[in-house]
Amino acid sequence: MPMNEEPKWYILHTYSGYEAMVKDSLEKLIENNNLGDYIVDLKIPMEQVIEEKNGKLKVVERKLLPCYVFIKMIYTNQIWYYVTSTRGVTGFCGPQGRPIPMKPEEIRKMKLEEPTEVESFAVGDSVSIEEGPLKGFLGTVKEVNPSAQKAKISTTMFGRTTDVEVEYLQMKKVDASIPEGGEEA
Repeated sequence: MPMNEEPKWYILHTYSGYEAMVKDSLEKLIENNNLGDYIVDLKIPMEQVIEEKNGKLKVVERKLLPCYVFIKMIYTNQIWYYVTSTRGVTGFCGPQGRPIPMKPEEIRKMKLEEPTEVESFAVGDSVSIEEGPLKGFLGTVKEVNPSAQKAKISTTMFGRTTDVEVEYLQMKKVDASIPEGGEEA
């Protein structure tokens, strides 16, 4: 493995319905050609949904983004050739089929990796919301749910105190001298 490069996440485009086959083929390619140092991880983002069939509710897994497979790899021309030559792959997402690495916020939103450091929060902590529709709002933690990595925050919107649920990754602790609730000036 080249010592100066870290593996990065890229997006592969596949034919519809070929996602699992592409993933299996790439896993065999990695094993057969000893590419484990270059291709580190493969993921097909899935979500669980409830569907009704014959009057019964069932939980089924559905592809979050059909026709896409996420690949964590060190980019080289040889690896690009191996991957794009795989049956079912139409190419990488990027200009002229050349891959562009995903940004850290995209990786976090797609939940491709477990967060390495998640700040823990306690009731009474002053926090700033850093992402999402409430970005820029300040508030105080009213409830925490460590298993779901979410907290209920009391913030001021349109002159009223409102409780909102926010993921741990979307907020950070701030200095306690900030008044409860409110928007940043």
